[in-house]
Amino acid sequence: MEASPRSWRPRPGLTRTQRSREQDRAAGSASNRLVDVGGGRRGLASVALTPSGKTGRVSAVLQWTSDGRRRRLRLGEVDLPTRSANLREAWRLAGQTGLLVGEDTAGSWASSPATRASMRSNRSRDTKPELRLRSLLHREGLRYRVSTKPVPHLRRTADVVFSKARVAVFVDGCYWHGCPEHGSIPATNRDFWKGKIEGNIRRDRETDRLLTEAGWTVIRVWEHTPPTEALEVVRQSLAQPPGQPLRANGR
Repeated sequence: MEASPRSWRPRPGLTRTQRSREQDRAAGSASNRLVDVGGGRRGLASVALTPSGKTGRVSAVLQWTSDGRRRRLRLGEVDLPTRSANLREAWRLAGQTGLLVGEDTAGSWASSPATRASMRSNRSRDTKPELRLRSLLHREGLRYRVSTKPVPHLRRTADVVFSKARVAVFVDGCYWHGCPEHGSIPATNRDFWKGKIEGNIRRDRETDRLLTEAGWTVIRVWEHTPPTEALEVVRQSLAQPPGQPLRANGR
């Protein structure tokens, strides 16, 4: 049985920029796609997905250009239902090859390789808390948009958006958004991280204000909030006119 086209085939009509952004999202960032191409130079790699007629799964290949020649490394087979999920899994496999070198870390904001690895593991979308909440919302028969701007001209992206009801949901990570229960500031480079997290908090409050002024209800959910509790806050907000920002589990 051949793999479903949905599991490997790209959307038709994508521009080169859009294809590159798709790879960036799957890898976690453009810097996570870097490989050493020799001479101290680095180049962007990409993952190609093709169906395997023999196994019915999807074959993943890492490819890049070095000295004008196309290089390819077979990563193995992936077997998830969507192209985006298979791309993410393929990039995870690519990370195990030792070929990816990441960004130049000289003068990096991170104090150690372990810190850099921890920071890279903080995904900007499709985190486990988001997926759990979205699963419950979908089970309730609620339909929504994911990772989109509630107000097109505002450079603010919400994790879950109910356009008709004008409800925007943000699932905030405890570290990056300064959770009073679980947030902490590293001892190394403390001033840098303190400023970074405080800046995120200020931006969150500004986002709440801008969206509320535009007639939206803003819901903020900590990543540690039980999904059922977050679901109840969303359900109640959908039944009411747009109002003040809400925080599931307090702030």
